Amino acid sequence: MHQLLDVSAATIDWSRAQFALTAIYHWLFVPLTLGLALIMGIVETCYYRTRKQFWKEASMFWQKLFGINFAMGVATGIILEFEFGTNWSNYSWFVGDIFGAPLAVEGILAFFMESTFVAVMFFGWKKVSAGFHLASTWLTGLGATISAWWILVANAWMQYPVGQTFNPDTMRFEMNSFFDVALSPFAVDKFFHTVTSSWIIGAIFVVGVSSWYLLKGREKQLAVKSMKIGTIVGLCASLLAALTGDNSAYQVAQVQPMKLAAMEALYNGGKTQSLSLIAGVPFGGQPDYRNVDEPPYKIGMPKALSVLATHDFDGYVPGINNLIDGYVKEDGTKEPSVAEKMQRGRMAITALQQYRAGKKDEATRKILTDNIKYFGYGYVKSADQIVPNIPLNFWSFRVMVGLGILFILFFLISSHVSWRKDISEKRWRWLHISAIVLVPLAYVASEAGWVVAEMGRQPWTIQDMLPTWVAVSDLNAGSVMITFFLFLALFTTMLAVEINILFKQIKKGMETPAV
Repeated sequence: MHQLLDVSAATIDWSRAQFALTAIYHWLFVPLTLGLALIMGIVETCYYRTRKQFWKEASMFWQKLFGINFAMGVATGIILEFEFGTNWSNYSWFVGDIFGAPLAVEGILAFFMESTFVAVMFFGWKKVSAGFHLASTWLTGLGATISAWWILVANAWMQYPVGQTFNPDTMRFEMNSFFDVALSPFAVDKFFHTVTSSWIIGAIFVVGVSSWYLLKGREKQLAVKSMKIGTIVGLCASLLAALTGDNSAYQVAQVQPMKLAAMEALYNGGKTQSLSLIAGVPFGGQPDYRNVDEPPYKIGMPKALSVLATHDFDGYVPGINNLIDGYVKEDGTKEPSVAEKMQRGRMAITALQQYRAGKKDEATRKILTDNIKYFGYGYVKSADQIVPNIPLNFWSFRVMVGLGILFILFFLISSHVSWRKDISEKRWRWLHISAIVLVPLAYVASEAGWVVAEMGRQPWTIQDMLPTWVAVSDLNAGSVMITFFLFLALFTTMLAVEINILFKQIKKGMETPAV
């Protein structure tokens, strides 16, 4: 694998850019699918319980918007999975036995489940009983959520690789515990945080559409009743997202401390660390973290970072320089320096080369086994390579958290007005406009969260095991660049088409179904 370092920097950069482009566009569709699935299930449950025609019409309206978005999400998701084989073939070969398992389960079980019941949901109104149709609607949403579970399990394994052993005979990591992979604490927290944040987007979308109707003086009953459901879902989801976000931050601190240090622009750590509210982190290149104690103009909450990272007011949180130079943990164990990890990684690579050349004695195997944990560091040339982009992570994290707090405040106010007042009155026009403005901001917050999750673990495709320049396919940079712009044009067109169809359907409003 040492030969893979000869892949050009341009190929690596364009491959990363292409994958990032596909993932960003894909994530524009997925959260609305998960969020609308919950709300349309609640709306149809109201129809099943009351058998009022209005609730049936409302169900069909929100399901149409769901269907438009669902189709686009499927198309971009398929392309995303293909890129693992085309642009990241070394990654797929190296860990495909593990990474492919949850994706296979997702395709066989969850995707077929949601595909089956989505057909019943759209075309079965007059062909199946009301109870079976309601079950199909909920199972469609459940299938989409289960699908998200397995995809997030695969992603969580890249962040926190567990349940595997390295086989030097095949030069592959192989799964030895499916349950460790599927039920790792990192995967559980990532799933709940991602799904609850998707419910926020679904809720804001519903409240935003309803607000537009009220501003136009149309579909008053649909708007008022949908806002009652949307604001309660949004408030609960916002609070749950804050709770699961706290758990996710704790998990990151345990297994990806460099990501946390980049998120906080924490250059030199220690005990009783404050959580930065704002700091003078430049928007340009990397700050001089080796020669500066902390960013200028820093304002923080005393001891809050220690609580977030360790659940202890006096807990020790390592900074970027501590992680580079090595430090002693609170339990007395020593975290090796990056230089030592690089040395041990090269020992693992050398031992593997010797093993593959026929030197399969116990001593060689022991060197490989003892140092395989740092295998990826053997391809690192400088400690600076393992420090993520600090400004990007610092500001993306604050965009996500800041907007999350804004959503909680909005849903607190809007749920009170929806349930206690007549929200259709003109005096609440400011609230309606705010809801519409928050729709794109919800997507900004969601994408910012993924920027932190994925850019925060750079340069690793798999944490500590495989850097990007080893995982990439040996392709011509020009070919990848061409496909990047082709995908950019394709995905932008798809997004424009979806927005156009959604707007037309929203302007059309509810339709009275034929009896």
